[in-house]
Amino acid sequence: MNVEESAPDAAEPAWFKSSYSSGEGGECVEVGAGSAKIVVRDTKDPARAVMGVTPSAWTAFVGFAGRG
Repeated sequence: MNVEESAPDAAEPAWFKSSYSSGEGGECVEVGAGSAKIVVRDTKDPARAVMGVTPSAWTAFVGFAGRG
């Protein structure tokens, strides 16, 4: 998997919060689609650096995670 830690693309992506987020705090992530990569950030600290992965790496991750 090609993972890098960097700032998001110039245009701010539309962020989507995890459906497992209870709204009561704890661990939660948001995912956004940039122009060339998928970005992931911590909802508790959105100003920190994001993790970016290629679309193909994200697809592979989601497929693997969905297998339970």
